[in-house]
Amino acid sequence: MRKIMLLCSVLFAVPAFAQEVELPSLSPHASVSQTVGLTVVSVDYSSPAVRGRSVWGTVVPYNAVWRAGANMATKLTTSKDITIGTTSIPAGSYAIFAIPQKTGNWTVIINKDASQGGTDKYSKDLDIVRLDVKPEAIALREHLTFSFPSFTNDQGVLALDWEKVRVSIPFKVGTDAQVTASIQKLTDDSWRPFNSAARYELDQKKDYEAGIKLVDLSIARKETWFNTWTKAQLLVAKGNYKEAYPLAQKAQQLGEQKPDGFFYSAEVKAAVRDWKAKS
Repeated sequence: MRKIMLLCSVLFAVPAFAQEVELPSLSPHASVSQTVGLTVVSVDYSSPAVRGRSVWGTVVPYNAVWRAGANMATKLTTSKDITIGTTSIPAGSYAIFAIPQKTGNWTVIINKDASQGGTDKYSKDLDIVRLDVKPEAIALREHLTFSFPSFTNDQGVLALDWEKVRVSIPFKVGTDAQVTASIQKLTDDSWRPFNSAARYELDQKKDYEAGIKLVDLSIARKETWFNTWTKAQLLVAKGNYKEAYPLAQKAQQLGEQKPDGFFYSAEVKAAVRDWKAKS
């Protein structure tokens, strides 16, 4: 009898190391990142699903602080300073919260404590931004999702979509000031950084006088087909074909000396052909 009891105890004993079943999370981890100008903006969050539930006012109560996701509070990280509303937010990580409303605007909150677990330890005293935003109606979005539906070098929109609601958070970045500061620090003897800065003025800021000053510094270091072509383009942008045409000719001559690196050859040749009558 003792042997039988001992055998039963061995057969039905719970293993010391029980196996765990690997299952998908109900609110899987997600992240999204976007470079806006020179600033990297990213969001780290958990993505709950609708799963046939009534979300707003039920799963997510109205008029109460919500973590804008699930599990840990949603985290916003910026590599450089950004502006939300009228508030400048230093580079770093923050928590995003929201206060949904049944009617009218929602409140979006940026809070200094980026490592919160939900709202249990939320402190209004740590809010750096409170912004009223108007929710928009969208097609059904089963899983909560953050995205950057639009952006330029100077600003962007961070959108939260869930169920049939979108909340958009507009923000601005300091690209122009950052580029200007970078240009002012240029001391390199290479022609390339000054030419790159001149092309930024040509293509982005449209400050052609500043671009000409920069490309002249590039040419003073070493005259190449590329910086010569950049100056020609800047002059044409000002309507000065008379000075631009001979520079286009020179850019073509210099480029054809090393054709493998003459990557704007078609554009330069077209300019030589077309600008002559305008000069």
